[in-house]
Amino acid sequence: MPASRFLERLRDEGATVVEVGDWENHNRNHVGPWGPVHGVMIHHTVTKGSAHTVELCRNGYEGLPGPLCHGVITKDGRVHLVGYGRANHAGLGDDDVLRAVIAEKALPPDNEANTDGNRHFYGFECENLGDGQDPWPEAQLDAIERVSAAICRHHGWNERSVIGHLEWQPGKVDPRGFTMAWMRERIRERLK
Repeated sequence: MPASRFLERLRDEGATVVEVGDWENHNRNHVGPWGPVHGVMIHHTVTKGSAHTVELCRNGYEGLPGPLCHGVITKDGRVHLVGYGRANHAGLGDDDVLRAVIAEKALPPDNEANTDGNRHFYGFECENLGDGQDPWPEAQLDAIERVSAAICRHHGWNERSVIGHLEWQPGKVDPRGFTMAWMRERIRERLK
């Protein structure tokens, strides 16, 4: 899906989108391929403050250059597009999980880190401390649901194509504060 269509799909699904800089051409494609893309991955940022979070996810930090995702979903439910193409968000994960996402089947436990997820997933970082105490406002949860459904609708995927980082890479806990099973149910309902 070209960047312009991605933007259109998100807006068609009712997401409030903020375009950040030259997001359409900001990517890590020079270090490896992006695609084939098979799913959507949801993360939390472990940050506070929308402006800081968006800047960090766009630019990255020492040792991990940006973009760190395709979109940053802030507490107010806005989706800040910071990159398009390969992004440093998923890292290495479990090939069995990828096969389940492709087949749209129940996910096995993630017990390996042997497959490049940056190649295969759209990534959304969600502003949250990730401590299990920081609240998830309904506007933010609604935006996660909408962007996930928009991408699934475009590709003809169902809700099983949306996973959390914790379901992909051993040792990850994000997103923390809601379950991905619950979010997938919301996405399933939206896709009806």
